Amino acid sequence: MKTFQLLIVVSFISLNTVFAQNNDAHTGKKSLLELPKTEVIPIKETKTNRQYELYVELPDGYSENDSIQYPVIYYTDAMWHVEILSGAAEYIVEEAILVGISWQKDIDEEFKKAGRFHVSRFRDYSVRKSSNEEHQAKYQFGQAANHLDFIRNDVIKYVETHYRTDPDNRTYFGYSLGGVFGAYTLLAQPDTFKNYILGSPALEGDIPMLSKLTSHQNTNANVFISYGSLEKESSKHVEEFITLLKNRNDKSLSVESVIIEGNHQTAFPLTGIRSVTWLASLNKGQDENTHN
Repeated sequence: MKTFQLLIVVSFISLNTVFAQNNDAHTGKKSLLELPKTEVIPIKETKTNRQYELYVELPDGYSENDSIQYPVIYYTDAMWHVEILSGAAEYIVEEAILVGISWQKDIDEEFKKAGRFHVSRFRDYSVRKSSNEEHQAKYQFGQAANHLDFIRNDVIKYVETHYRTDPDNRTYFGYSLGGVFGAYTLLAQPDTFKNYILGSPALEGDIPMLSKLTSHQNTNANVFISYGSLEKESSKHVEEFITLLKNRNDKSLSVESVIIEGNHQTAFPLTGIRSVTWLASLNKGQDENTHN
């Protein structure tokens, strides 16, 4: 069943690509492929005036019934993840709003010329500074707390002001360094999201710092955490983090750990499918409990 769902999503993306290619052949002009139903909204970080963008995708039927409040899936590394998450939500979750959070847009020209448009993720998603002074000066590692403040006080407030959302049903999706940011958020401000999807979090060296953030006794969250079957070294750190969570004996915290076939890169597509399927099962269970 899960393989079939993956094939559906891949076919969905491929079909759009074929359509764009056919369009080019017919008109003789090249054009950029745009995802349907997805708005790109500029947003400014209040404290620093840094410029970001939100990729907002509304579900079918959103405008037809103004009494429905929708769960929201927030995800970082928006440019990398928008296609797989959009396709997965289209066929598996259906009734959810997707909000992708971009990298900083107004970065230094030297990074733009080098094609390093993702450079801000090193600063925004990491929880500790680099021991390499040159790297620290260049990339400003360790500002996850500031980025979390931006998401809580700018991004979420904007989304919940402008769209019909269920504030008690927010989900976070992050992969690799984005998974580290999710792990930090879970322990530092667990009420930010109800559900946390942490795909192959790059946690090497971060566990000691994260372990100091376990003061919350009632996390009240569901966590999906995974890594690739070929991620031999990083899997040790993920398992250490899973143990850290379980040792808290927090009955309000549910942890689902999954091993995905592949390495750090190739495990990503299936991580998107498996985690969104997990999320759909949670939402279904919540709906059933509401009606019982």
